[in-house]
Amino acid sequence: MRLAMQRIVIVCVCVSALAAVGCADGSGTPTSPGANPAVSGLASPSSGSTTASVTPSFPRSGALHVTKDCPPETYMGQVGDFCTIASSNLNAIDTGSKITYAQALDFGTFTLDSDVVLDLPGPGNNKAFGHCHLSLGTGRGLCTFSGGTGKFAQFQARANVSSLGGTLWAWDGTYSFDPRD
Repeated sequence: MRLAMQRIVIVCVCVSALAAVGCADGSGTPTSPGANPAVSGLASPSSGSTTASVTPSFPRSGALHVTKDCPPETYMGQVGDFCTIASSNLNAIDTGSKITYAQALDFGTFTLDSDVVLDLPGPGNNKAFGHCHLSLGTGRGLCTFSGGTGKFAQFQARANVSSLGGTLWAWDGTYSFDPRD
């Protein structure tokens, strides 16, 4: 009897997962107004009273703290130059990700006003698209991101930029993966 109950629970979980995928609109977010993307109460087949929790691989919104490194070997202020993520509190932004700049630094005003692409290392098409404005005179600026591809399709972020000295820069702000933001 115990084996039969385990099989029933497993079948129910599989059917629920298939139904959730079938109802999704492709964005990874359930389409029902009352749907919750995190499943929080699946019955464990080993015990009828114990529950297991399934959570997303990263939170849907929160504080963003990123450090990037812009050494002269990869960033000299020219179109196509890039910086590399040295650390990030957001699991979706891997260490080693590149931030590539579409516009050159204005050496007359010592400002950067450029579209940027955050590109994760490794296979896949996971890119975030944004814009950064920075004054090298003050060492301060702002980067905003709005959407992208792969896991960044619904990504939104706004981060203040500050110099940490040398070739290191900080992004401190907020992020969200909610398309309603």
